[in-house]
Amino acid sequence: MPLFNVYPLYDVTPVKAKGVYVYDENKTEYLDLYGGHAVISIGHAHPKYVEAITNQVAKLGFYSNAIQNPLQVKLADKLEALSGCKDYELFLCNSGAEANENALKLASFKTGKSRVVAFKNGFHGRTSAAVAATDNKSIIAPINAQQKVTILDLNDIDAVKTELEKGDVCAVILEFIQGVGGLDQATAEFFEQVDILCKTNNTFLIADEVQSGYGRSGKFFAFQYYNVTPEIVSIAKGMGNGFPIGGILIHPSIEAKFGMLGTTFGGNHLACAAGLAVLDVIEEQKLIENVNEMSCYFMKIAKTIPQIKKIKGRGLMLGLEFDFEVGDLRKKLIYDYHIFTGGAMNKKLLRILPPLTVRKDHINQFFEALVDILD
Repeated sequence: MPLFNVYPLYDVTPVKAKGVYVYDENKTEYLDLYGGHAVISIGHAHPKYVEAITNQVAKLGFYSNAIQNPLQVKLADKLEALSGCKDYELFLCNSGAEANENALKLASFKTGKSRVVAFKNGFHGRTSAAVAATDNKSIIAPINAQQKVTILDLNDIDAVKTELEKGDVCAVILEFIQGVGGLDQATAEFFEQVDILCKTNNTFLIADEVQSGYGRSGKFFAFQYYNVTPEIVSIAKGMGNGFPIGGILIHPSIEAKFGMLGTTFGGNHLACAAGLAVLDVIEEQKLIENVNEMSCYFMKIAKTIPQIKKIKGRGLMLGLEFDFEVGDLRKKLIYDYHIFTGGAMNKKLLRILPPLTVRKDHINQFFEALVDILD
């Protein structure tokens, strides 16, 4: 049976990975500065992570959410302690798309409204409401387009005010650093005014932290750079270091009800073991501190390269913008220099999303290759 051909593939076949490196079937070593779409947070095959998953699957890999699972409670408590999101409650699922789908559903349940406000170049997933709130018409099927979504420009606070005052918006969903869209950020004033407008108009503010969360921005969550209080925070990617896990953090003002949300696989024992190992490593290895140190080092070097027209993002969620499309540059980095990087909807942007364990010598290796290609 052939695979359904929906992915353009590079001619690389990874068979092993360790730390910030990936190895193909020919034992070629690749520097991973993309982390599989920002998924690899604590490094490939981290020994504590491998041990946690191995021990858990040997005991109990899965049972349904109809029984007690103390690992879920332990994960929620650890997440609260490290994230600083005091008194929020946790609902676990399997992916970022599912997290945003549940966030939007919960907002609609609680406000009694159905329209969503989202922003240009935003990406929130490929499920029904999440993809409708994504600014990419090519991936929105007619069945998704039935959702009531209004896409606005970032930083246009007057437009947000106009839409929210119509009284039918259940949620404003936004990325505090856009991922797939190209590392764009709105101003602090815009984010904070959006939060005020949401509170004034019985609208939930959903912080999509699927890519920017778990320390990648230099804080645990990117929204924490601003004076805002999201009703819901969606999480996934770096949460499991490759194991499928996602979730939403729910403000304590929102009351739960049996049956309101549900999932078969979300919060299973193996996923929780993976999630706990990630949080333990982030804490023990002081990875958020490393993110900030490596980010400063990366930006300092990037500023010395004249072909780089703009440096975008925060922490280790970075973009280098050029005055040419970067497709060929990425291919040269992969095939000639054995370095993984990422692209974006902005075709002139090179995305850098390494494991949070990246070090200066890895950054040096990247820039040496980049300068060699550009010269």
